[in-house]
This record gives sequence, structure tokens and C-alpha cells, in this order.
Amino acid sequence: MIKATVYVTIKQSVLDPQGVAVQGALHSMGYTEAQSVRIGKYMEIKLDTNDRNEAEARVKDMCEKLLANTVVEDYRFELEV
Repeated sequence: MIKATVYVTIKQSVLDPQGVAVQGALHSMGYTEAQSVRIGKYMEIKLDTNDRNEAEARVKDMCEKLLANTVVEDYRFELEV
């Protein structure tokens, strides 16, 4: 069994209105040191395989086809046995 941890974030070149809203809320609460906020997604996927190469290929395929909109989002993942 391999666990994949997937992180999906908005590309730096794309405006993140949710992040801007959270930054504004933080500022209004007195956290003025928060200079930038970007919102993303975090996923954990357990894969029924012990083949690291297969797991890497399958998770990459999942990200490309469903988990991330690669036009506006970047993704990265970590595999843990």
C-alpha cells in the first residue's frame, strides 16, 4: 500500500480571489504581516500497490485528468510507502 499526498495550488500568474479575500480578512483581524495568501487543495490517496513507479504514473495521470485543472493550477505529490 502506498499513500500519495497531493497538493494543488493556483498558478502564480493567476489571480486568486479567495486568497485575496482571506488576506483582507486577516488584515481586518490585525494580522497585517500576512502579505500574500494563496488557497489550494490537499488530498490523501491510498493506492493498492507496492510498485512505486506504477503509483507515480497513476497519481500523475489522476492529477492531469481530474484532480488539477492544469490550465490554471499546479500540482505536486509525494509518495509514502
